[in-house]
Amino acid sequence: MSHTTLLALDGLTCGHCVKRVKEALEQRQDVQQAEVSLNEARVIGDAASEALIATVEQAGYQASLQDNAHPKPEPLSASESQLAADKVSTPAQAEPVAGHAHFSTKADAAAHSAALSTQADEAAESYQLLIDGMSCASCVSRVEKALAQVEGVQQARVNLAERSALVIGSVQPDALVAAVTAAGYGAEVIGDESERREKQQVSARQAMRRFSWQSALALALGVPLMIYGMFGDNMMLTASNRSGWLVVGVLTLLVMVVAGGHFYRSAWRSLLNRSATMDTLVALGTLAAWLYSISVNLWPEFFPPAARHLYYEASAMIIGLINLGHALEQRARQRSSKALERLLDLTPATARVVTPDGEQAVALSDVQLGMVLRLATGDRVPVDGIITQGEAWLDESMLTGEPLPQQKSAGEALHAGTLVQDGSVLFRASAVGKNTTLSRIIQLVRQAQSSKPAIGQLADRISAVFVPVVVMIALFSAAVWYFFGPQPSMVYMLVIATTVLIIACPCALGLATPMSIIAGVGRAAEFGVLVRDADALQRASELDTLVFDKTGTLTQGAPQVTQIITFNGFSEEQVLRWAAALEQGSNHPLAKAIRDRAGEMALPENSQFRTLRGMGVSAQLEGKPMLLGNAALLTQQQIEAEQAASLASEQAAKGATPVFLAVAGQLAGLLAIRDPLRKESVSALQRLHGLGYQLIMLTGDNEITANAIAREAGLDRVIAGVLPDGKAAAIVQLQQAGHKVAMIGDGINDAPALAQADVGIAMGGGSDVAIETAAITLMRHDLHSVVDALAIAKATLRNMKQNLLGAFIYNSLAIPVAAGVLWPLTGTLLSPVIAGAAMALSSITVVSNANRLLRFQPPGQ
Repeated sequence: MSHTTLLALDGLTCGHCVKRVKEALEQRQDVQQAEVSLNEARVIGDAASEALIATVEQAGYQASLQDNAHPKPEPLSASESQLAADKVSTPAQAEPVAGHAHFSTKADAAAHSAALSTQADEAAESYQLLIDGMSCASCVSRVEKALAQVEGVQQARVNLAERSALVIGSVQPDALVAAVTAAGYGAEVIGDESERREKQQVSARQAMRRFSWQSALALALGVPLMIYGMFGDNMMLTASNRSGWLVVGVLTLLVMVVAGGHFYRSAWRSLLNRSATMDTLVALGTLAAWLYSISVNLWPEFFPPAARHLYYEASAMIIGLINLGHALEQRARQRSSKALERLLDLTPATARVVTPDGEQAVALSDVQLGMVLRLATGDRVPVDGIITQGEAWLDESMLTGEPLPQQKSAGEALHAGTLVQDGSVLFRASAVGKNTTLSRIIQLVRQAQSSKPAIGQLADRISAVFVPVVVMIALFSAAVWYFFGPQPSMVYMLVIATTVLIIACPCALGLATPMSIIAGVGRAAEFGVLVRDADALQRASELDTLVFDKTGTLTQGAPQVTQIITFNGFSEEQVLRWAAALEQGSNHPLAKAIRDRAGEMALPENSQFRTLRGMGVSAQLEGKPMLLGNAALLTQQQIEAEQAASLASEQAAKGATPVFLAVAGQLAGLLAIRDPLRKESVSALQRLHGLGYQLIMLTGDNEITANAIAREAGLDRVIAGVLPDGKAAAIVQLQQAGHKVAMIGDGINDAPALAQADVGIAMGGGSDVAIETAAITLMRHDLHSVVDALAIAKATLRNMKQNLLGAFIYNSLAIPVAAGVLWPLTGTLLSPVIAGAAMALSSITVVSNANRLLRFQPPGQ
């Protein structure tokens, strides 16, 4: 029987989070309907509350059964209900079109969205931690579990590649550090990006130096031993060489302690926490080889002559090769984050503040809101602000991906990190510290690099049981060789167990997804594409249909008078002058287009002005009655317009809106007003067609105008005459037809459709806070950015699959080979030393493959 379940939700910070939870719940067979807000979910269906909570947690958030003991409030009024709907939707659900707007202006909608974002931020702080001691995917699972269990934590994301954690919630930082320490790792809370960067770089350099000298020390002993074993006495113990080998055994133990001590300490901590990691496998393998060898060395009489083989070189070589792999991996990982580091480099360390006593250089942290600062040629903008005096050309390429410099003058906005190529200005600080556009971008990139797509969660589930399963396989294989293998069975048993333990280390599995995400998200940021989370990348890579808003997305969003046709002896100048005079004071886009065309032309005063709803306006100008409006207005006033009818139809077929001017009962002129396509629209859509996407335009315009624009742009299909409320329904119909749909719009007017689509792509400038709620945000208002975003998404997912497939194939093939399945065919077994080299190589291969994304160029660039 269906029932209603109320869940309290934690960890949702925006409309994108709401959408993910709603989709996860409604995909269940036992859920009929789910209404989700930032704080709660109302679920109708047969599902048990425990199952619903588990579904929410699988989506990456927290849920608990809401206390139903309190009486429910009275139903909301219609206006209150609408307001509540606005609050739970993705970015401000406003459609400021033709009087159907919840917000009067786009700025109001942006402010509303920013307010929601601010409220979410106040409710849940984010903390960055540097984690020390992680070595594989199992470590990631342990640290995430430890952090998630801290009271007040809403979400914890741990990144193996960066050795870091991003925690969202209301919690004391000391509690987070304590939880990680109790799990057997080191942790340090980082206050800001510059501090994180400095400490991470110091830590990375120290780790690389440490791994390098530890590798060199272990290989200095292991390589000569291996060569001697190959060309000397084959490592067999005899009465004559027993003392020499005992010295080698002691030296090997010292190398294991000095160069490999971190493996054993980590394994011991894991044992105390009743878990196992990659270091557990290394410790077990190398200790097994050394303990067997030292036992043979000390008590040879207990071993048959054929079983007196020593494996000191295996222990030393394995430690040396794995440390070498870590050092090379560390160097490659540093390259993967260089895109984010370049963003951090954009902010200067100081700023020139203008005071009544003159100019003075101050530290960036000392700049406060309202301060006046000076910029000259070659300076980087230190904080966001508004120009108060002067003019300059600014290079915004690293922020927006736009290669051409932009001219800025008084009243225009400046963004931190951009470069003054020419000119000098004074500007007033409007955002400082973490509130600047650049800081928000860096934070968004950091969060995306710490997120996990659905495909990456597969690796997490496997890694949770991987190490214990490998230990069981090693024990089982050893038992088979001991009881059924050839003599000396003890030697074969040791070789098999050690080789399986070493070769199966899951470091490649743990690095496969995060390395691709770090490189892909960073590369996207270089093209002015901001990705909210890795799940958006995976969804974007699966799209087949792209739906575009028309106004402001395909077109410039600023109608222009494209043609003026005169009748009955009137001149073009007269028609334009009178039309502009009639439109004085109107905020309508068509009126603005006419006034813009008139420019500085002197306009006469009008009198007896009237607005004729749905048709146009009328007034007296220079003693003559005049009308300005559509064909219906002329028909109502019985003005002859047959001569203009065919011309008006031609203009409409071209996508223009015809506006008629009548003077003293005579048709004087026809003004064709059109919102032209953006200059890059046709070429960008051609690129998308070449990539195989179906392209659709979704607009509220009439079908004739919409089809004209679509033909010019080269779109496949038009959905016209759709009211703002119906845009989301149009997306639903496409999805029900089996399409994977992206909606491309400005992030405000198209909010319901952006939320409903599989991927919402918001186009706009970096200063618009509202666009940060989209799954993907394009900092450059250019349709070529859509091509870049989708191409990078596909490349990142392809790279992720390559890494995961490589890691899975490696382990799937390596473990059976290490267990000896090729023995009946070849009569040889894999050496533990070769196993150690293969394991290190697998990690280096994954990291190197991910770094290829840093050089990725979208097709057609």
